[in-house]
Amino acid sequence: MRCTYNIGMAEIQIEEWRHEDGDGVVEMLAAVLQAVVHDGASVGFILPFPIEEARAWWTERVLQDVRTRKRRLLLAWDGTEVVGTVHLNLDTMPNQAHRAEVSKLLVHPKSRRRGIARALMIELEAIARSGGRTLLTLDTRSGDSAEPLYLSMGYTFVGAIPHYAKAPDSAALDATSILYKEL
Repeated sequence: MRCTYNIGMAEIQIEEWRHEDGDGVVEMLAAVLQAVVHDGASVGFILPFPIEEARAWWTERVLQDVRTRKRRLLLAWDGTEVVGTVHLNLDTMPNQAHRAEVSKLLVHPKSRRRGIARALMIELEAIARSGGRTLLTLDTRSGDSAEPLYLSMGYTFVGAIPHYAKAPDSAALDATSILYKEL
């Protein structure tokens, strides 16, 4: 699967990660993750956040789940560079096989405000539908820039949990917003 989006003056390619994708892709994914964390994104990691930790998270956690089909991973390419990614977590209990969780929508800070996150989400939803998933859930730090994106795409705000996660760059505990979308 490879989809092309004309975003501004550039073409962005969205494709699913393939097993044959090599170490170069892992390095680009690690660079995106490290950049968003250093830019203040609350995606589960705290500073300092060296590239080795980002690389290990991709290779030891995410790609293992992708290989075993517990997770689907989309990549946004700007030419020869990965500039964004999003996951669809499929590892649910048997009574929840109709739903999936959206996680780690990441766009490199230098590539933001170009529609890449929206393009990734459109393709992720298509994958969920094709796999028979009828409900998507997600959480995002309350007040983050991703929250209005999700709402504009038809996600429904359920509520917020206060003091949910530590901020990446301080001891502050941030709230998280819970959202869902029926496909």
